[in-house]
Amino acid sequence: MKVRVGIGPGIGASAGMGAEGFWSLIDACESVGWDSLWFSERVAGDVLDPLAAMGAAIGRSKRLKYGTSVLVLPGRNPILLAKELASLDVLSDGRIIPVFGLGSPFPSEHQLFGIPRSERAARTDEAVELIVKLWTETDVTFEGRFFSVTNVTLLPKPVQEPHPDVWFGGHSEAACRRVGRLGTGWLPSFVTSAEYKPKVDLIKEVAAKHGREIEEDHYGALVPYIPKGKEEMAETVLSLISARRPEVDPSEVIVPGGDAELRARLESLVTQGATKFVVVPAVPPGDWGEELQRLYDNVVRPLEN
Repeated sequence: MKVRVGIGPGIGASAGMGAEGFWSLIDACESVGWDSLWFSERVAGDVLDPLAAMGAAIGRSKRLKYGTSVLVLPGRNPILLAKELASLDVLSDGRIIPVFGLGSPFPSEHQLFGIPRSERAARTDEAVELIVKLWTETDVTFEGRFFSVTNVTLLPKPVQEPHPDVWFGGHSEAACRRVGRLGTGWLPSFVTSAEYKPKVDLIKEVAAKHGREIEEDHYGALVPYIPKGKEEMAETVLSLISARRPEVDPSEVIVPGGDAELRARLESLVTQGATKFVVVPAVPPGDWGEELQRLYDNVVRPLEN
């Protein structure tokens, strides 16, 4: 199995990024040799919309793959989203990786999507079923609890066959079971190496019960880290992580050290079954170009070769 490592500017590191910084990031990732670039979503944050950013980036590059880490699904119209993602897949010639989630942990962000928390999971399950049908079938008729269509054919169809992969984020038991039932890949964040394999085993168990199998190289992890030269921010970032996951050592879900520690963390996750990674600076690096080249040389290249 091939290990692949992508980069995500994340919520914190991409805050306030404008056109000049965005194009520089795309060009640097493309020229240095990164496998993929991932866009996060925070409607109330000072970050670019992930679908708009993906569409712009596709026109700038010829090789990079693009993913969402993650795109909030409940609150979106799945018919329109299926059309948008299919269009992006066509324009990129099959270089998109949608990763869906139920939303951030912040109540203020949930309110913006206008969906009761109690409906998020059911809406997500139903939306994914409908999206895949629209991608793969013609004259789709679907009657669900939340969505319904009659004799709808979505064109153009995605380039990827049978359809673009449908990955999910999240690492709760419910999230893992959703991956097993509906997903083709898993990209959790804030998961320790010790937790990883038991969650993979659960996903595989659920998938088998539903007559499904998730490819071995479709288990990933989003790994935040402190960029070089920003070590003074580590204590603040670790305290924020501790508030979010008080039951674990925050240094086990974010890498506060340098490149060697980040590489060791990814290697540890590989031993637990992960092969696809998105590394995310928790705060903006001093210089994106230098950061991307150094990380690629010290972390990515040794793992991918």
